[in-house]
Amino acid sequence: MMDLLLIENTHLRMRVNPQGGGLQELFSLTHGQPVLWDEGESALFPMVPLANRVAGNRFAFQGRDITLPQSPVDERFFLHGDGWQSPWQVASLTDTECVLTLRRQHDCGFDYQAVLRYQLREHVLRAELMLTHLGPQPMLYGLGFHPWFYFDERSRLQFSASGYWSEGEHHLPLAWQGDIPPEIDFSTARKGRDGWLNVGYSGWNGVATILRDVMNITITAQTPWLMLFRMSGKSFLCLEPQSHPVNAHHMAGQPGLVVLGPGDSTRFAMEIAVESAA
Repeated sequence: MMDLLLIENTHLRMRVNPQGGGLQELFSLTHGQPVLWDEGESALFPMVPLANRVAGNRFAFQGRDITLPQSPVDERFFLHGDGWQSPWQVASLTDTECVLTLRRQHDCGFDYQAVLRYQLREHVLRAELMLTHLGPQPMLYGLGFHPWFYFDERSRLQFSASGYWSEGEHHLPLAWQGDIPPEIDFSTARKGRDGWLNVGYSGWNGVATILRDVMNITITAQTPWLMLFRMSGKSFLCLEPQSHPVNAHHMAGQPGLVVLGPGDSTRFAMEIAVESAA
């Protein structure tokens, strides 16, 4: 196991694991409570060079049939890419931030250098991914973050969206719907039902808030796509900002995915702000 990186300021403490490039902990020192649920293998991890799943684990791109790599944790899909399963190198470390790097190559055409920065700015964690394509042929990329937030009986969630994809076979999305049903509508703050949810939202305004007993947690990202995942009886809620919807590789226009030629780069960032409840 790689040594964890301890980074803290007056307000927040985080522990970063170079194995997988994720956080093992984000804790509010101000409120004496965890921000992220840390009972799993990772409390937050990067999704690179794609987010979530691609139907058939393959897609067509510029006349090529791209077959994605096998994942060590999923028999069907290159689940969330390979960044969260890879050892990252520590490029720099200070009292309030760290920078990790990852170099990966695959026969399918993924050939990239990723730079991952975690930075504490007072009561805010900023996570930023930059990916540069190094292969000789253009390739299609997507990015995202997968945080697991602590969410108990007293917690409530609020965010706005304009549509959604419900979950189908093998956790892939069904047809897009424009009318969000009440049980998955969080436009007003609510706990929601205690059950399995795995829903992709479109038209997200880029802001989501978890209201807890002593603190409010606000997630922001410049993307219209947000995944929500929860399980019955578990004290967590995943809110996953992604640069593209799930299975965008098979959607018309491949929305949110970016074509990178040799030397081209793309970025994706998310912030988690922790403030006292009113």
